[in-house]
Order: sequence, then structure tokens, then C-alpha cells
Amino acid sequence: MLRFTSVKRFGRSITMNIGFIGVGSMGSLLIDAFVATGALDPSQITVSNRTFAKAVSLAVRHPGLNAVPSNAEAASGRDIIFLCVKPHEYKKVIDELRHGLQPHQLLVSITSPVLLNQLEDCLPCKIAKVIPSITNYVHEGATLCMFGTRVEPADRKRLLDLLAYISDPLEIEECHTRIVSDLSSCGPAFIAFVLQKFIDAAVEETGIDRAQATAIASAMLHGTGKLLTEGEMTPEQLQQRVAVPGGITAKALALLHKELEGVFNGVVRTTHAKYEEDLVVVHDLLYGKEVNGT
Repeated sequence: MLRFTSVKRFGRSITMNIGFIGVGSMGSLLIDAFVATGALDPSQITVSNRTFAKAVSLAVRHPGLNAVPSNAEAASGRDIIFLCVKPHEYKKVIDELRHGLQPHQLLVSITSPVLLNQLEDCLPCKIAKVIPSITNYVHEGATLCMFGTRVEPADRKRLLDLLAYISDPLEIEECHTRIVSDLSSCGPAFIAFVLQKFIDAAVEETGIDRAQATAIASAMLHGTGKLLTEGEMTPEQLQQRVAVPGGITAKALALLHKELEGVFNGVVRTTHAKYEEDLVVVHDLLYGKEVNGT
């Protein structure tokens, strides 16, 4: 089941205290976006990071934000804790948190191969999972949301309201995590790659200035996105509107259809294969001792 639950909000910040464990690329992106939209005041945010200097740097960027040296301190007393670390770091962080977290707190993982039931096995608090997108940096795109069995309606609403400041929260079933992540979170990189190749070809074939070609292509992509959302066109309808039968666009589309046949099937198979590998790695990290009987 896929369901958009709310629209982007702007205005008064939400009253809650938020902890962030891990302020790498995505953790810092979320913080920057929450602060920029007014969802959170920096004074509501406490952060920790494996490299403490990164947490301090974020506090300098957002005066009032509190950088702390330990993960347990970042989680202590927070209403919501965002866990933004890589899969191989989860076991260590969970061991640091398991005795300090309280049942009323909500921990939100942003790492797709770490499953809700695994976190509920390991921790006493409420659990949710969110998959952000780089598009959230400009307060656009979806945020994929999944909820554990302990999450109550009020917890769900609080998290969705927060995410609505920077995105369109989209509730999904956890079994669909990988494919929806491909479209929402990996998709911007895939589309940017295709656009880059289009720009490269334009420069190589015609000598057009790269900066000019990039600006034109980027504006085109922005407008195309609006046609597919605000304009309510489907991809098929958009192609039909642009491609006059027997015309230039139609001829080029025929070439693309031939050359790209099966390419994105391969992309999906590749992402799913890596995801399956990651699932095994996370399971072994979290349950290795029990599995090995040691």
C-alpha cells in the first residue's frame, strides 16, 4: 500500500526535542532542511557523530544546536531519535542505546536493510523507519515511512507532521522498501546520470558551451517534473504530447527505445541484489552470536 499522507508545511516549529545519531550526508541534510523550513529550531536538536568534529561543525553552522560526544547522550530525553548510520555501525550503536532508551521514545532508522522487527527485538522503544531523498534538501520529493508495532497514532502523526515540512511523506509496506527507494532515493542519481550523458553528447556533437547546456537541460528537467506532478501528465502522455508522428522527437525516441531496452530492468536487479546482500550482513551483525551459538 502506498499512501501520501500530508502536504508540506511552513511556519511555527513543532514542539519536541530531536536527537540525531550520525550527521553524515543524509543526517546533516535532514537537519539543514528541518531548520531551513522552520520545522525545528536548532535549540531543539542534539547531535552525536563517530567523528565528533563533524557534530561540532554542524553546531557552528546552526547556532543553538547541541553537539554531544556520546550517542547515549544524544538519545537521552529526546522525543524522537533519528539513527543515521551505516548498516555495519548499527550493532555498536544499538549496544550503546539499548539500556538508556525508554518505551515512550520513538527511534527512526533511515537505513533500508535494517528491518523494523530487528530493531524492536533489540530496543525497548517505539520504532519507525524513514527513507529520505536528496530532494528533501530543497523541500521536495517523498519521504518513505514505515512504522513498527509499538507506534501509536499520535506518534505516527507527530513524525509525519515533522516530515511534511520538508517532503511529501509516503507510507509504504516494508516489503516494498527497495523498489520504492530505487524510484525515490536512488532515482535522482539515475536521472542525473542520464541528463549528464545527454549534456555530454550535446557538447561533443555541437560544441555548445557546457555551462549553457547544463542550465538549459536542468531547467528542462525542472519543468518536466512539474508537468508530471502539478500538470498531472503521465510519462506516456508527456511523450505523446511532444513527439509528433514522423517528427524529430519521435525518431529519437525510437532510438532510445531500442538502445535502452532492458537497461532499467538491470538497474532494478542490481539494486535488489545489493539490498539482499546488505540484509544478510545486518542480520549476521545483530544476531550473529545467537546464530553461531556462542
